[in-house]
Amino acid sequence: MSEAGGGRGCGSSVPQRAPWSLVAATAAFCLVSATSVWTAGAAPMSREERQKLGNQVLEMFDHAYGNYMEHAYPADELMPLTCRGRVRGQEPSRGDVDDALGKFSLTLIDSLDTLVVLNKTKEFEDAVRKVLRDVNLDNDVVVSVFETNIRVLGGLLGGHSLAIMLKEKGEYMQWYNDELLQMAKQLGYKLLPAFNTTSGLPYPRINLKFGIRKPEARTGTETDTCTACAGTLILEFAALSRFTGATIFEEYARKALDFLWEKRQRSSNLVGVTINIHTGDWVRKDSGVGAGIDSYYEYLLKAYVLLGDDSFLERFNTAFTTDFRVHWAQHPLRPEFAESTYFLYKATGDPYYLEVGKTLIENLNKYARVPCGFAAMKDVRTGSHEDRMDSFFLAEMFKYLYLLFADKEDIIFDIEDYIFTTEAHLLPLWLSTTNQSISKKNTTSDYTELDDSNFDWTCPNTQILFPNDPLYAQSIREPLKNVVDKSCPRGIIRVREESFRSGAKPPLRARDFMATNPEHLEILKKMGVSLIHLKDGRVQLVQHAIQAASSIDAEDGLRFMQEMIELSSQQQKEQQLPPRAVQIVSHPFFGRVVLTAGPAQFGLDLSKHKETRGFVASSKPYNGCSELTNPEAVMGKIALIQRGQCMFAEKARNIQNAGAIGGIVIDDNEGSSSDTAPLFQMAGDGKDTDDIKIPMLFLFSKEGSIILDAIREYEEVEVLLSDKAKDRDPDLESEEQPSSENASQDQSAEQVTPSSQEVDLVDQESPEESSLNSEPESSSPADTDNAASVSASEQNSNPMENHETTSLDGECTDLDNQLQEQSETEEDSNPNVSWGKKVQPIDSILADWNEDIEAFEMMEKDEL
Repeated sequence: MSEAGGGRGCGSSVPQRAPWSLVAATAAFCLVSATSVWTAGAAPMSREERQKLGNQVLEMFDHAYGNYMEHAYPADELMPLTCRGRVRGQEPSRGDVDDALGKFSLTLIDSLDTLVVLNKTKEFEDAVRKVLRDVNLDNDVVVSVFETNIRVLGGLLGGHSLAIMLKEKGEYMQWYNDELLQMAKQLGYKLLPAFNTTSGLPYPRINLKFGIRKPEARTGTETDTCTACAGTLILEFAALSRFTGATIFEEYARKALDFLWEKRQRSSNLVGVTINIHTGDWVRKDSGVGAGIDSYYEYLLKAYVLLGDDSFLERFNTAFTTDFRVHWAQHPLRPEFAESTYFLYKATGDPYYLEVGKTLIENLNKYARVPCGFAAMKDVRTGSHEDRMDSFFLAEMFKYLYLLFADKEDIIFDIEDYIFTTEAHLLPLWLSTTNQSISKKNTTSDYTELDDSNFDWTCPNTQILFPNDPLYAQSIREPLKNVVDKSCPRGIIRVREESFRSGAKPPLRARDFMATNPEHLEILKKMGVSLIHLKDGRVQLVQHAIQAASSIDAEDGLRFMQEMIELSSQQQKEQQLPPRAVQIVSHPFFGRVVLTAGPAQFGLDLSKHKETRGFVASSKPYNGCSELTNPEAVMGKIALIQRGQCMFAEKARNIQNAGAIGGIVIDDNEGSSSDTAPLFQMAGDGKDTDDIKIPMLFLFSKEGSIILDAIREYEEVEVLLSDKAKDRDPDLESEEQPSSENASQDQSAEQVTPSSQEVDLVDQESPEESSLNSEPESSSPADTDNAASVSASEQNSNPMENHETTSLDGECTDLDNQLQEQSETEEDSNPNVSWGKKVQPIDSILADWNEDIEAFEMMEKDEL
């Protein structure tokens, strides 16, 4: 079934009905080979080493899955730093991220088919029974249609696909009678009301119990959705139709996909990022392959593979563009890199990708592994963690890594008979010939028969691209090292050069701009850039490309805005300090817990001096606003102080006079966290602060409570204050826990590099629509839709001078430079359901650690 057709030659597209892994791998190679640089071909990896790495992946999965089941289930996700489940309504809202949580044991459902891929068939059977027994799909909760489709509906269908496969083999799942499929069908019907729009594009959110229109639904007022949200439904919905015979699901998903294609820009055949679900107008017209649009392209190709419809392939084979700028330092354990590595290895057989996978495994263990699972990285530059382990980490990461190192005989079924959804759930290819009651003809436009002319700009057949030559892949990569530098369009540049020769003035540069210069203001107006005076004396720059005098002036305006953004970012780096790290180094933590801390603009600079290490002690009074009454307790230690009631500098002087060697200020706003609030640096009190010689750091309430809880449990807690996390002390751990000597948990020590927070773009808009607001904790009073904005000081020749906001503690400069919207919790937890928080005692956590250490110790001995 997976090879029903021959391949095309050089200059053509992917083989007609080729193995799905080669199809997907070809797409990945097309995108990556033209933009990345690799080292020379690596030596082949031995089977023994591949098996060892595969076993390491299994152990990592057991660590993550086991901790979810022990500490979090039946909650949707595990919070690996606090060892409890994340229950919607019981934790502070994280905004749109929480739309994936529906109180339906998300991680368990998302992990079902991963268990089978990893040959854990008994665990799979137990997990299916738990899903059927415990999961409720009728909860009064608003969820993302997109996330619920790819994670829950996809997870149920993937579980069903492998359940019937195992049943046919005759050993496992003999009791199974399509129960997961019936749950999937129930969920499918719950999602269908989202498609009740004039365009056929679905609403982005739906209430599982009340749908869209009812007052109790608390949704249905949205007007926009992302292209991926509307275009990443066809695989799951078509599979549901073909499994059940109910054609309605595939019909609605096809209608949405066809509508997006009909609304494409005709000259480029590209679609935008955000669209109005009622009018079909593009809200964001920029196109790319990033978030909000990526899986739309993915599903065009995979829909062709699964459903055999040539119209999807034709759409996929139309213009990609790439953006190589890095905008986020966050790493939420997303699996796309592992996925691409697997696909590229499948396509090329190049052992280099095995080495890439090996490095990925090592880094996950070194930087993300914590006692209760794997924690997302809040900032890869500091090594700090977020208290989250999303379900896709188990659904995808371990699946791709295991398959990367596995031989065909290591898997109990033929992986080539299935296609991966965007969440890596497995759907059988035989669905392409089942219940084909859906017309394959696109209703929005006619298609001609495909021939080689359709594929002149696509990758050639992999069977011809990679002959049996180990150096062939290197010969392909080498000429492409500098391809990006050579691909800059030159049209506008030539026109501008001609205008220079004719005597025209060069365009205004951001570094030269002065808001009080009338000539500069006139130039801005010509470029479509407006000047808005704000009440606080600042001015805001807003660009509307359509208001420019000409296309050349609009281009100059765009470049001016981009220069202003870069100038602001550079000045922010010069004026602000990077975040710091508080690392708990005493027993039983040994440096594994790293907390993101805000720096101070006074006191010892940890980036220029050796880190400060010491035991912690609470000051009395706790606010540190007067002379300490317990100087003997903080003498030679790092004092803990509560925020509030006086300036930060005053607190620092009081604990320094008491003999403290450092200070940690803990936020007095209960529940505050660096996960949900922008980090700031503590400013002085307007006086000379050269008398303060000790280092001072700031922790939000959640991070501070980790230290306070450790004190209550162990009394003696030692921490390290530094500009970046340090490797843990193996000698100290060896003395405390002899059994853990040489444990592979060494890999969880955080080795990071400090870096200042960069200015955040308010919207990563199209070339006509980019924006920035450089003022910390301020929002634009102007309408910034389809516009770019930059704040500048009108009172200084420096166009991007920063202003600081003042609180009772002193001036707090926002390092993230971005307001993070704090939405109210949408739902209250149901007291009749077992969704309570599972707070794990430290002793129990230690027992888990010891088991992990013993397992790693055995693996280390095997490697030696």
